[in-house]
Amino acid sequence: MASPTPVTAQALKEARRQPPAAERVYAHVKQAVLERRYEGGLLLTEGELAAAVGVSRTPVREGLLRLEVEGLIRLYPKKGALVLPVSAQEIEDVVETRLLVEQHAVRRAVPVSQALVDRLEETLAEQIAHAEAGDLAAVSAADRCFHATIVEATGNQILTRLYDQLRDRQLRMGVAVMHAHPDRVAKNITEHADILRTLREGDSEAAALAVHQHVSRVRHLVRGEDLREAVPGDNDIRRHGDPR
Repeated sequence: MASPTPVTAQALKEARRQPPAAERVYAHVKQAVLERRYEGGLLLTEGELAAAVGVSRTPVREGLLRLEVEGLIRLYPKKGALVLPVSAQEIEDVVETRLLVEQHAVRRAVPVSQALVDRLEETLAEQIAHAEAGDLAAVSAADRCFHATIVEATGNQILTRLYDQLRDRQLRMGVAVMHAHPDRVAKNITEHADILRTLREGDSEAAALAVHQHVSRVRHLVRGEDLREAVPGDNDIRRHGDPR
């Protein structure tokens, strides 16, 4: 029997490096939901996801079960997985938690270290570059990184882990707000620059106020213009492909 060619051997090696099928499904759907390629109210079917990721339906079910636990989708037997919209209550809860954590963190950051200033400047520059490229998902990620950097600077690992639990919700809400209000991209950058300025000046209360005003914008946007999406009933589900 002939030995495998180098190309075949390399292909086998690459295949072994791939994450398990269920993990690939989980990552594919989660990223698409966070970036709003799969929007709230969209019904995903096992068949189309299996085809998109290149796996069988069994790992699709496993991946979707993880996402249901995380509150990103709701499974409907024999229909598929409904991408859950971001609710007004979820936004309120996230904003309240962010204010509690971030105002404390920004006060703790004063007097600010040069290392923190350098990292925040770098993150702000990344946000500007992504905005110029029109990549809202990357803008949202850089936006979130700016705030997370300040929280991490407290050195409080419990607080940092708590804040990390908000990551997916922050990213999804950030993209949703920027899609609905394109002017927020430039305003977010300006407000981040203001937070950085108050930190440089060593004014902890001004920094806390800047954070409060910035984070609270999401709540005001929801109240001023209806970003709320009611979870649709079975008859209102927008289908993404035919249910299998």
